[in-house]
Amino acid sequence: MLDPQSLVTLEPGLPDLGTPVLVSALEGFVDAGSALRLVREHLVSTSEPRLVASFDADQLVDYRARRPLLRFDRDHWASLALPRIDVHALTDRSGQAYLLMTGPEPDVQWQRFAAAVELLVRELRVRLVVGLDAVPLAVPHTRPLGLTAHASRPELVAGHQAWFDEALVPGSVGHAVEYLLARAGHDTAGFAVHVPQYLAQAEYPQAALRLVEALGEAPGLSLDVEALEVAAQVVAVKVQSEASESAEIGEMIAGLEQQYDAFVAARADSALLAEGRLPSADELGSEFERFLAEQTGKESGEG
Repeated sequence: MLDPQSLVTLEPGLPDLGTPVLVSALEGFVDAGSALRLVREHLVSTSEPRLVASFDADQLVDYRARRPLLRFDRDHWASLALPRIDVHALTDRSGQAYLLMTGPEPDVQWQRFAAAVELLVRELRVRLVVGLDAVPLAVPHTRPLGLTAHASRPELVAGHQAWFDEALVPGSVGHAVEYLLARAGHDTAGFAVHVPQYLAQAEYPQAALRLVEALGEAPGLSLDVEALEVAAQVVAVKVQSEASESAEIGEMIAGLEQQYDAFVAARADSALLAEGRLPSADELGSEFERFLAEQTGKESGEG
């Protein structure tokens, strides 16, 4: 394997960041409800990001799979939007520094990319790496959004109940980084918000809000959520209005509510957990595959 150090460049003259949390919110995997995009935009808008490190995207991104956009202006090429994979330093409301990794998910060299992230973790004294996901599930919007939490140590996600015993799902580079860093002895955690599958293709700020709230738990970040709360209220009114106008949609949501309530009731007694009914491991994997296929088709059509 090539030296991972040649894959990442630290900016010179960095200030002391203490022992920050690194939040990974890369683009390109499952992003139901555009939750990760909304989280990225929200975090950047509520702080003053400072570039800390950048990865060599030229080695990581398959341009023929995700072609960069060029702008043509009358008789010449005016601009080229090359991809960037960057780490920025931001601060929360208490003044605590944390890091945000953004950019397209690498298409290749996942192990080398993970090794480069570990170099950053060591160099910047990162105390915890947190990955974010938003997955489509058969759950109703009328119930609290569920959150699947996982970590290298159980105490990092204390208070979160498991939603699935075991599942095989398509992997992402974020998951691979979390796994490999944990094996190397670093603290890692991940949060996946459950987005109602019938809202997965729309913007759903409720899901982004839930992820930002999760960053205030194990990571201990104090983040402003006011803008997301306002956006979530607006969308909630629209969704409820549309749902009330269709008897078919109303019946579907009622069925999901019964399914969800039965599962939650069963979770209250671990002996009855098996009687709860949410998607099985196979159904979860199939839902991921379906959602990814829809996203791929959508990107191809736009291209």
